[in-house]
Amino acid sequence: MTQTVKIIGIGNNGKESLPQTLIRWIEESEVLLGGERQLSYFPAYNGEKVAIRGGLKSIVERLQHESRDAVVLASGDPLFYGIGSYLSKKVKVEVYPYLSSVQLAFAKMGESWQDAYFTSVHGRSLNGLVQRIDGKPKIAILTDKENTPGKIASYLLSFGVTEYKAFVAENLEGEDEKCGWFELSELTDREFSPLNVVILKKRSPGPVWPLGIDDEEFFQRKPDKGLITKKEIRILSISALRLKKDSVVWDIGTCTGSVAIEAAKIATDGEVYAIEKNEADIENCLKNQRKFRTDFTVINQKAPEGLEQFPDPDAVFIGGTGGEIKELIHTCCSRLKKGGRIVLNAATIENLYIAKETFHEAGYETEISLVQVSRSKPILQMTRFVPLNPVYIITAYRKEGEEE
Repeated sequence: MTQTVKIIGIGNNGKESLPQTLIRWIEESEVLLGGERQLSYFPAYNGEKVAIRGGLKSIVERLQHESRDAVVLASGDPLFYGIGSYLSKKVKVEVYPYLSSVQLAFAKMGESWQDAYFTSVHGRSLNGLVQRIDGKPKIAILTDKENTPGKIASYLLSFGVTEYKAFVAENLEGEDEKCGWFELSELTDREFSPLNVVILKKRSPGPVWPLGIDDEEFFQRKPDKGLITKKEIRILSISALRLKKDSVVWDIGTCTGSVAIEAAKIATDGEVYAIEKNEADIENCLKNQRKFRTDFTVINQKAPEGLEQFPDPDAVFIGGTGGEIKELIHTCCSRLKKGGRIVLNAATIENLYIAKETFHEAGYETEISLVQVSRSKPILQMTRFVPLNPVYIITAYRKEGEEE
């Protein structure tokens, strides 16, 4: 019969961080699992020691069939970006947390932490970090030996993020504990212990880009300015996509990246993937990413080629088809996740007709809006209106409950 597994959080000061009851449970257990550092705190342990390295699948399988009394050691609070979150979904556990490294770091700062934003790049890519944290007043980041304070600082500086000061706490409660404040520029070439926490505190205002960024703010190809999804069309199209915080989004024919950038600011915990056939536009898209502090994947190919590199989307925006409209729509329909939406902008009635018929062939419902916008322009002491090109916004989706 499988026993309940005890998961015990421990600090960098080893046994000193634990009450006697937990020490006794550890010493009386028959199997002790944990990282090599945690296991080293118990050199005289009499049972079987199992070092946790890499993935947890084999550890879960072992615990699911373990009949002996087992204890898992974890750093700090096992349920705060820790092993406890995963194991508790797979096996029956009792969790006994210690103070988290973030809690200890804020204590060293002498500041409250209930109003902070928490994120982790431990074992994860830095991709997307900038849009997750941009504008937040207080941010705690869990790091690892790859994503060091210096690497994080260099990444943020590449997006023009300079309004934060960093507090770095190393080896908390260990013999070589160090804590201090730094400018981001001071971190780039500085080395820290792998056991550290980075806290960013905003000290001055940063740029604010609400939904509906003005067209003129984007880097665009010259002299062909205007190859951009206009602000009014962009807002309506993004609204039709019904994006969520964790949405996976495709932007096909991204050009300047305007739609991808606005989408990334909504789907901050999701992923945005963009594709563009013109190399000159890719360069502008990358400049716009840095300006507007968004970090998404963009590739230089002509869709539908290249889309196989992207994960299945929750939402697809098609701003340009490159003449492959039927094949492109069928590809997107076949990959769209359940409950997802495809929004296509068409400037001609021919493309409107082809798109509507192709979506119908794929079993999709459509809603179509013809959007005609005029913008004011001064003339002498008066005002006149200049029309923009009319655009058809086609929104495609499956009826609830329908399967492909």
